[in-house]
Amino acid sequence: MKKEEIKEMSTTDLADRLAVMEKEYRQLVATHAVSPVDNPAKITADRRMIARVKTELRARQLNNK
Repeated sequence: MKKEEIKEMSTTDLADRLAVMEKEYRQLVATHAVSPVDNPAKITADRRMIARVKTELRARQLNNK
């Protein structure tokens, strides 16, 4: 998902997507702790994508005040 796609999504869609992304991230980290995953760079990429979504949600929250 690119930054432009994030900005085009509605706030409720972003919040729902964020919940799914965080769940998948936690699952990936737990799996990686037990046995190495094929692409450990995905952990970093997922964490950064979650941060992008949270940043956009926070910016929208501040703009609505």
